[in-house]
Amino acid sequence: MDLNADLGEGGAHDEALLQLVSSANIACGFHAGDADMMRQAVTWALRYGVAIGAHPGYADRENFGRSAMALPPETVYAQVVYQLGALAAITRAQGGRMVHVKPHGMLYNQAARDPALAQAIARAVKDVDPALRLVGLAGSELTNAGERLGLAVRHEVFADRNYRLDGSLVPRSQPDALITDEDQALARTLEMVRRGRIRTPAGEWITVRADTVCLHGDGVHALAFARRIHACFLAQGIPIAAA
Repeated sequence: MDLNADLGEGGAHDEALLQLVSSANIACGFHAGDADMMRQAVTWALRYGVAIGAHPGYADRENFGRSAMALPPETVYAQVVYQLGALAAITRAQGGRMVHVKPHGMLYNQAARDPALAQAIARAVKDVDPALRLVGLAGSELTNAGERLGLAVRHEVFADRNYRLDGSLVPRSQPDALITDEDQALARTLEMVRRGRIRTPAGEWITVRADTVCLHGDGVHALAFARRIHACFLAQGIPIAAA
């Protein structure tokens, strides 16, 4: 199972997290990060043998890329190409190779629902490098768009988020969006990985495809939880490796 973390966003534990995960989604300067942070994250990822991916977002540093936007699809296409190009160049300069793309924050969430936005992102990924893997919310419009364009797609689940009946994430604006109990988060993650299902806050079971599990790198207890889930997977006989 692939464990991925969003990095290069100014967090204090990036290097430590990179010793626990198999894939890194590196911010490309729009919602967070800058050239120095990108270079440092790439350096560490190469040191620890972690798959390098781009984490493009909206140009919304004030709100960490979490504000909804209504940009034309062609604008989103250009902005994603721009961000992928930046990280790909930094990675190549250090002898590495970028292998996947995972949109950030509201760009990710809107693309999960909006076919036109999803298509713009998937087309940008394919035009930059058709060998790149596209990571999106399991069963979403984004993964559908990637599959239609012939990209290798990875369906993502979240260890610390609640799900709605339609398979979307409970919005962060709602009080039950995040799972704060680590034992509960671990149990739910194992349920998704082993049985392909998750229970909503209302108690309904829904099916999910889990190719990769996201560990948020910006939380207060991100590193401690990453250590727990890493140890739990190994104890359960679940190998940790990039998909």
